[in-house]
Amino acid sequence: MLSRNALWVTVLLGMSAACLAAEKSVAIEKSAPALDPASDARAEFRELAEQIVSSRDWFTRIAKQAFNRQALILPEDRDPLDVVLRRTAALLADMQEMRPRRDLALLAASFDELRRKAEALPLAAPAPAAAPQTPPARKPVATPPPALARAEGPRFELYLEVCQLRRRIALANPLLDFDKILFVQRHLSADHMCDQFYGHLNQRGGGLFVLEDAFGEKPTLRNLLDGVVVESGRLKGRRLEPGSFLSPELAFDGRTVLFAYTELKGRGWSPESSYHIFRIGADGRGLLQLTDGTWNDFDPCFLPDGRIAFISERRGGFLRCSGSRPCPVYTLHSMDAQGGEIARLSHHETHEWQPSVDNDGKLVYTRWDYVDRDTNAAHHLWTCYPDGRDPRSPHGNYPAHRGARPWFEADIRAVPSAPQKYIATAAAHHGQAFGSLIHIDTALPDDGAMSQVRRITPESPFPEGEKGSYRFATPWPLSERYYLAAHDPAGKNHGIYLVDAFGNRELLFRDPAIPSMSPIPLRARPMPPALPRQVLTEREAATKPSVQTRATISVMNVYDANFDWPANTRIGSLRILQLLPKTNPPKGSPRIGVAGDANARLVLGTVPVERDGSAYFEAPVGKPIYFQALDERGLAVQSMRSATYVSLGENMTCQGCHETKRTAPAARASPLAQRRSPSPITPEPDGSAPFNYVRLVQPVLDRNCVSCHTEKKALDLSGAPGSAPFTRSYDSLAKGFGFWFDSTNGCYGQANTGGGRTIAGKFGARASKLLPLLDKGHYGVKLSPEDLRRITLWLDCNSDFLGAYHDVEAQVKGEVVKPKLE
Repeated sequence: MLSRNALWVTVLLGMSAACLAAEKSVAIEKSAPALDPASDARAEFRELAEQIVSSRDWFTRIAKQAFNRQALILPEDRDPLDVVLRRTAALLADMQEMRPRRDLALLAASFDELRRKAEALPLAAPAPAAAPQTPPARKPVATPPPALARAEGPRFELYLEVCQLRRRIALANPLLDFDKILFVQRHLSADHMCDQFYGHLNQRGGGLFVLEDAFGEKPTLRNLLDGVVVESGRLKGRRLEPGSFLSPELAFDGRTVLFAYTELKGRGWSPESSYHIFRIGADGRGLLQLTDGTWNDFDPCFLPDGRIAFISERRGGFLRCSGSRPCPVYTLHSMDAQGGEIARLSHHETHEWQPSVDNDGKLVYTRWDYVDRDTNAAHHLWTCYPDGRDPRSPHGNYPAHRGARPWFEADIRAVPSAPQKYIATAAAHHGQAFGSLIHIDTALPDDGAMSQVRRITPESPFPEGEKGSYRFATPWPLSERYYLAAHDPAGKNHGIYLVDAFGNRELLFRDPAIPSMSPIPLRARPMPPALPRQVLTEREAATKPSVQTRATISVMNVYDANFDWPANTRIGSLRILQLLPKTNPPKGSPRIGVAGDANARLVLGTVPVERDGSAYFEAPVGKPIYFQALDERGLAVQSMRSATYVSLGENMTCQGCHETKRTAPAARASPLAQRRSPSPITPEPDGSAPFNYVRLVQPVLDRNCVSCHTEKKALDLSGAPGSAPFTRSYDSLAKGFGFWFDSTNGCYGQANTGGGRTIAGKFGARASKLLPLLDKGHYGVKLSPEDLRRITLWLDCNSDFLGAYHDVEAQVKGEVVKPKLE
């Protein structure tokens, strides 16, 4: 927490500074010396002037992606006064439609008067253009009129008046039917989307605060933790001393607050240096520690049934592309209101973030998903039921290419009373979870680009993908068009703002010493429906018959897809593969195969697909799995490139194979597979579970190829040691004759387009150079059906070498090495 002398309040455009009154046991700080009421308006003037002069091409290019046209710089905008008049008029008109009020009528009259004054004020004459250089050092840039170059003159003075009136209009919004805002203060942390959530990589400072009389002339600041002692857990009897605070959340009744806190006293992953979840009453009473341990727990979320969802490292495993630093994976979990009965909701093997509850009662969160594909282009919206079942990606999992969509959608929250619509932050992969505000509508068709995404703040390009900055963060939607959000034009010291879709923003609070984040209206809000729990706990499963504890998956019709199957394709089976979490931190150590950052996998086996395209089979519980559709020869035609999982007692149903999400299935008779018992999984050949090239492929080469190749001094296909950890045969075959997808460099070493979607029929063995040679009978060699199956299985599995991240020497010897973590 900040010292008394370090905490300042700066309120702009109509908010005067004053001493803030103390209340009972809460800490109240003095306001900062009064600022020039026009200081923020002056900064906005400079920003708008720069956009008018330098960014018109940008606004023209992304105009169709804007959520509201008024937020753009339009061709008719001559100077910042034109822009602010236009946007204020849009704000006023929208508010008048929402709820006509007498004070709005008075404000409208004042605005009309200012608009008439503006019409009578001409632009200042433009300065003479600079003499052209010969030869020009660069393309000449037109000299802006003085009105754009400096803040002075009658139009600028009128601009300030309009900004003052705009603030009065904005704060009269009927949606502001609350007067308190909950938020945290925290320093920006490590500049990576994963690292910023590890406690020990953060900085001391900040706390949990309430801004009271938030829209009045003299707001006060309440430190919710001042003088409060922890009543349970390891920190019982102690105050939360200066550490780092993260991710506040408010109960639906507005009475209870959750947040994450770390003491920052230890090193690395220790109880003293990791984030843990705490609970406190909105009145500042009853501070409880809910979680503890050597892992980070954060992003808590109240569920309608009384439980709490949160993000935790308890699943285990490490990021595959983390470089030399340790980067533990964190995923969805839940617990009861007291911190007990912790359950893993997600079995995913890569990171997940920031769960919230949407209007339907489902969890919506961000998942990072890269199975044999690009690492940077898929950190998008996912949903599941509150018990963790049925994880789905209604949007964004397969962008057409890296630049087609935001790289990271952070802090996703449902728009009130607007099903399937969300507000989020378009953020960076290698950066903070900050950037530009976006609107997502998952009811629209997904074109692999921006069809479901609209830019709320089009002046702010997406970070990394479009080289934008960290201007906006942690939006809280009041409606589709109005939001509380953290904002700073420089992306460094964020304040709390009221933002609208028309391009207006009003500062509510800023501390010059530390960023303020995660604003939440401190009030009750409607509770979404509490969806019934269907997943069994381990305790429940132990007391019920086995038929109730198994999990099944149904596919109605594999041919129902959002891509084109190759002509005359007949899918005969599905291959079920299990992804294995990385059990050690270094990037590329060990190399699973020729592809960089590859997934270790275990081939569970196959299940039949009926002639009508349906499948029904038993599935392993609590394992991240994915599917490959195999033709009648047993060759993969397409691969899922993502992952799913099932829990005890779950019966998951899929319409098709990457089906179009917003179209109803065609009317048909009951699928054939549903008329029988679920199929058990039939294992694949030895060497596939656990996966091991030496056991799976080398025996085929020894039986059919090595002697001839050795005699003719051809390609070395022996099992002798090659480039560590590979064998010579693997070195000879994998890169040049296999099929693989590198998460950084693309398929077969070609340039990575960043989409990661393979083309059906041009994947795995079908797309390799090795299978055509074998089909032609290479030098008269004809493989047995089992030997051919071993080779094609290897090619379909990204041409990998290892099947686990440990005991490499034993794997190279062909020994069975089971995964340590599943």
